[in-house]
Amino acid sequence: MARTLLIVDDHAGFRSWAREVLRNEGFGIVGEAAGGAEAIRAVAVLHPEVVLLDVQLPDMNGFEVADLIAPKAKIVLTSSRDAIDYGSRIAESPAVGFVPKAELTGAALEAILDGAETAG
Repeated sequence: MARTLLIVDDHAGFRSWAREVLRNEGFGIVGEAAGGAEAIRAVAVLHPEVVLLDVQLPDMNGFEVADLIAPKAKIVLTSSRDAIDYGSRIAESPAVGFVPKAELTGAALEAILDGAETAG
């Protein structure tokens, strides 16, 4: 059974691209959100297994959103910036991992999720 996924990003073009890539690689896309408040509402209604969450959102940052939606879903942070730009914030967040937008694939996402399940 496909993992259910919510895509949270303020750029419609990225959401559309990620939806196609991840759907084609076996994820069940249950919804999208363009901002943090919308993401929090969507998690409550849609109950996704996984949230692909952009760090930089217009109304609140992804770290704040992650704190509010964990542990309702596994959170994988994403950004056009590199993980090193965020210092220890990724490790300190409830997210199970980070994938740069340029490296997003279903396989990369599965590797993060499988690693989190093995560790936890």
